[in-house]
Amino acid sequence: MTTIDPAAPRGRILLVEDDFEAASFVIQVLAMRNGFEVVHTADPAAALRLAGSESWDLVLTDVEMPGMTGIELLESLREADPYLPVAVVTAHATVDVAVGALRNRADDFQEKPLRPARLAAMAAELIAKGRAARLARRQVVLAIGAHPDDVEIGASGALAAHREMGHDIAILTMCRGARGGAEHTRAGESEAAARILGARLYLEDLADTRISEGDPTIGIISRVIGEVRPTVIYTHSIHDVHQDHRNTHRAAMVAAREVGRVYCFQSPSATVDFRPTRFVSIDSHLDVKIRAIDAFSSQIAVRAYLEPDLISATARYWSRFAEGRYAEAFEVIRDGAGLAPGHAAARPASRPVIPQPAQATPALQGAIPGGAHDSA
Repeated sequence: MTTIDPAAPRGRILLVEDDFEAASFVIQVLAMRNGFEVVHTADPAAALRLAGSESWDLVLTDVEMPGMTGIELLESLREADPYLPVAVVTAHATVDVAVGALRNRADDFQEKPLRPARLAAMAAELIAKGRAARLARRQVVLAIGAHPDDVEIGASGALAAHREMGHDIAILTMCRGARGGAEHTRAGESEAAARILGARLYLEDLADTRISEGDPTIGIISRVIGEVRPTVIYTHSIHDVHQDHRNTHRAAMVAAREVGRVYCFQSPSATVDFRPTRFVSIDSHLDVKIRAIDAFSSQIAVRAYLEPDLISATARYWSRFAEGRYAEAFEVIRDGAGLAPGHAAARPASRPVIPQPAQATPALQGAIPGGAHDSA
């Protein structure tokens, strides 16, 4: 089995400071003396881009900076991620500045010159609190597909939405797609797609077109569920002409019997009996979905259902039942608030936040037809 785990760096601090002497002091205290990873930028606009594209444990920002104040930066950061700790520092402490920082929910407010011990203690405390808050609201998502590209076609938009919300994402692919090309090529493509989605990849090597509904399929899925401890599972629908898809669905239903939220995605080989009642808008994630599918370059030339215009058209069709222009559709197996008894240790402290679907609609009478994998 191949496992890809893009482990988040420990104690990552984004320092936004246009005074390079002050920045050098903070780096000396936090990075060199106390072991935090500190990335410095003097540009608040660059800091916003970094905050949106990378994972951080703390943002430490000055107030007076050209182009954007630290308070304005704080407002933007709060809109993007309300659980990211932000501390504001300034050499010109005034009542207006302090009130502004507190009004916009700065986690700490410090006046320069900073004391080394206090600075290190503040960073450690805010990072610990931020991680605890995120953990309490975090979801762990596992998407299970029979072949390379199954998950990416059916659910990568929803996975990207989960990832944007700070949820942990994992993909379990049951075989390496030997019927569709060289195994090492398809494995590499699966790894590339997982990196694009920010997901851990569990890549198994069951026989393509011969995946069973019993063991070893159930055992593999059970093992990965035990390791990942998912609160949400996406997998194949039973309404599918491909035997690997149907058998993966059946095995997942057994292995995931204690997972509170289970949804089934549409494959190109889904039948007209695929009847979704949950629709997730993916307007801001369609590009990521297409990039993840494009990673399967060896298949695009021979699989019409991987063409970007068909991917977009299918998402456009399902948007009839959701907000926005593009959506993914899912059949609902279970939509509970947490895990059933037996997985209590992994249950979130409160109802987790999930990508919000449109209101459930009456069952559809059909589905978009598409191509299919080779079947026996």
